[in-house]
Amino acid sequence: MKLSFDNQKYIELQSKHIKDRISQFGGKLYLEFGGKLFDDYHASRVLPGFKPDSKLQMLLQLKDKAEIVIVVNTDDIEKNKIRGDLGITYDLDVLRLIDAFKNVGLYVGSVVLTRFESVHPAVTKFERKLTEQGIKIYHHYTIAGYPSNVEKIVSDDGFGKNEYIETERELVIVTGPGPGSGKMAVCLSQLYNDNKRGIKAGYAKFETFPIWNKPLRHPVNLAYEAATADLNDVNMIDPYHLEKYGEMAVNYNRDVEIFPVLDAIFKGIYGTSPYNSPTDMGVNMVGNCIVDDEGVCDASKREMVRRYFDALCACRDDDTERNRNAVQKTELLMQQAGITKNYRKVVEAAKQKSAECGAPAAAIELADGRIITGKATDLLESVSAMLLNALKEITSIPDEIHLLAPEVIEPVQKLKCQYLSRTYKKLNVNEILIALSISAHTSATAAYVLKHLPSLAGCDIHSTVMLPSADMEVLKKLGLNVTCEPKYQIKEIFIG
Repeated sequence: MKLSFDNQKYIELQSKHIKDRISQFGGKLYLEFGGKLFDDYHASRVLPGFKPDSKLQMLLQLKDKAEIVIVVNTDDIEKNKIRGDLGITYDLDVLRLIDAFKNVGLYVGSVVLTRFESVHPAVTKFERKLTEQGIKIYHHYTIAGYPSNVEKIVSDDGFGKNEYIETERELVIVTGPGPGSGKMAVCLSQLYNDNKRGIKAGYAKFETFPIWNKPLRHPVNLAYEAATADLNDVNMIDPYHLEKYGEMAVNYNRDVEIFPVLDAIFKGIYGTSPYNSPTDMGVNMVGNCIVDDEGVCDASKREMVRRYFDALCACRDDDTERNRNAVQKTELLMQQAGITKNYRKVVEAAKQKSAECGAPAAAIELADGRIITGKATDLLESVSAMLLNALKEITSIPDEIHLLAPEVIEPVQKLKCQYLSRTYKKLNVNEILIALSISAHTSATAAYVLKHLPSLAGCDIHSTVMLPSADMEVLKKLGLNVTCEPKYQIKEIFIG
């Protein structure tokens, strides 16, 4: 795959830019960190060459200067809110983040519980777990009239009643498990309370998307809108930046809408505001590290189609107004980009294969553009067959050679049908990979093919039926970009 993004340049340029922003404020900066710090697969899909852990690697350049403050909304803990991408609750994700940060040598200073009102069993249990790990806990409270009542917010009855977060380092990374955690309010509260203590500090915002120095309708920015279609975020020209500097800059609606309030809060704290626009607050250098704009455009258009099929499948599972709106919005974004769902070549290839064989089918586009298909058989799921066919293709193994011996497959089928009380004996992706790994101990061909599995990372896949979540998770871990038709697979029933 041709790289369109200079990842090393990004790590160096981004870390330098953050250091410069720290200096701008006299040596202490609260950096609101939006988006995913770990596993940013959206960025890696639309910016070929961007590594999923690039932002983490960038922070490691600053680890001696930085400490992490993790913010979580107590409402999300009480309601047992689940992260859709990981399938875990927000409180568990905070614990996961703490471990992940510590494992790479980043210092976690504290956890802030926002919108804290009263004792709740789930919150109490969570606090106990944090205490057992030696993590400091702070409480921030709901401020009536936030964010519009600036006079109350910037007072001892507003930010002043929040517990002051003791920090040790000059760069304070404020992050959280998801949107609505209260990261910005925590940063602003600290500015107010630092100022009361005679400490000079500043605030900046780090969001990867939209890319401020790319056009409003650039595919990479449209792909961001597609990724947040269910949240109804909208990219827009920053009117404050345009008025002040006469330059076009792209931001998104929530930051533009909140800026007058932020500007008033800054003035309430300092007497003046350090920023003239929402774009001024940002420190994102992603747009400066794109080396092949055409490649980014292509990858972003593919991502829009992927998001479209995701929205269709979500709507098929749960036909809500929110999901229907996401489908409609993504369709509109694709129209603006001048593409249809067939922009991903695997879509039509999979449907054509299914029509020919009268069974579910799947297709993969290899890095060199070749399209490989697979169909459901008595033995294999369509994606399993496609995966084996693709591995044969990239290793030049003749089609008539079987990668999996019957003596390996049959015990798996027997286990499924006899001992696990399952009547469906087709092997899924996970089972195929396990069988291939076992075969590799006795088959040089299987071992050779297995070594080439990472070569499929980044490839597009399309299935004519919706895949089980277990299959989707395995394919995601392999780095494959999967879409599915919004159709359920009807599984055959086998007797005895």
